[in-house]
Amino acid sequence: MGWKTIDDMDLNGKKVLLRVDINVPVENGRVTDATRIERIVPTVDDIIAKGGKPILVAHFGRPKGKVVLDMSLRQVLPTLKEKLGHPVAFVETLDAAEAHTEEHDSAEVMLLENIRFHPGEEKNDPEFAKRLAGLGDVFCNDAFSAAHRAHASTEGVAHHLPSCAGRLMQAELEALEAALGNPQRPVVAVVGGAKVSTKLDLLGNLVAKVDHLVIGGGMANTFLAAQGIDVGKSLCEHDLADTAREILAKAEAAGCEIVLPSDVVTAREFKAGAENEVVPANACPEDAMILDAGPGAVAKVGEVLDGAKTLIWNGPLGAFEIPPFDTATNAAAARAAELTKAGKLTSVAGGGDTVAALNGAGAADSFTYISTAGGAFLEWMEGKTLPGVAALGAA
Repeated sequence: MGWKTIDDMDLNGKKVLLRVDINVPVENGRVTDATRIERIVPTVDDIIAKGGKPILVAHFGRPKGKVVLDMSLRQVLPTLKEKLGHPVAFVETLDAAEAHTEEHDSAEVMLLENIRFHPGEEKNDPEFAKRLAGLGDVFCNDAFSAAHRAHASTEGVAHHLPSCAGRLMQAELEALEAALGNPQRPVVAVVGGAKVSTKLDLLGNLVAKVDHLVIGGGMANTFLAAQGIDVGKSLCEHDLADTAREILAKAEAAGCEIVLPSDVVTAREFKAGAENEVVPANACPEDAMILDAGPGAVAKVGEVLDGAKTLIWNGPLGAFEIPPFDTATNAAAARAAELTKAGKLTSVAGGGDTVAALNGAGAADSFTYISTAGGAFLEWMEGKTLPGVAALGAA
């Protein structure tokens, strides 16, 4: 696949510049969700076990090349030390990192201050990348979620050091390769969400690669309307009707079945427990909104999943945040989880709403792989080259 893993590198006595994503939610100076920190632990442990010294490079928020105290990584330090279980030295400046103080040298792990405090980071300034690379002997990228950014710490340093993927990056790339690169067929993609406009590249790429494409959420309304169906007051991008028809034609030419809801759940109000009714997809009342796929549509998705070997999922099938309009998403997620647990399906999912929806359905733990990388996951699904991945084979 053109990139190396930690297993391919000699790390004994080496300083390992380790790009991680610990951009975790913080409230009142305390980390409220340590998931991203927990996910880097295997990489840090393996580097130390091989005799290497991890120097963590990470961003926090969007300081835009300036020092912003509210975005200091110092506030994640206590949680980082707790989860890693190793002494961590915090280094405020690159000058200090280059100075090799006794405290830094004695600690098993070093953490650099927010790399985006430096204007050269997001500009991918060659001199800054070279200076950053000078801190290490090997570069290890474990931040797939930032791999779609061509920044100094994700792309630039890889041109100066032997490079490899960390365990989290490796797992992500292997999962995506299994889902889209060289998958077992039939392949099903479930794509949902509010707007077609945000996922045009994704849909265009998928129809050429998958056998069945299930479209749900507000996006499905746009496709229904493009076929001349009245969707009432539903969320719908009527100006994209021609685009939707082009995607349908492209799918037909590629032999990809597009699955749209045959029946829908409609309501006059968008609120929890709103009075609702199930109607055929072509019978939405003029004063109502389509807020979920109906039981017939769910049954069809279940049939498609039953016949599949590989599933890639991005986006919910309805307004999942508000019950009862989470019914279709929950039912489809439960079926995918059941098939995965039975060893019949390889299931990969990602994207913010997707993770929340699958967690809400209680299905996330049973999926083969759940990606927490929003933008990078989407761009990979769109068939784009990710600079942070491509650069691993650069030096």
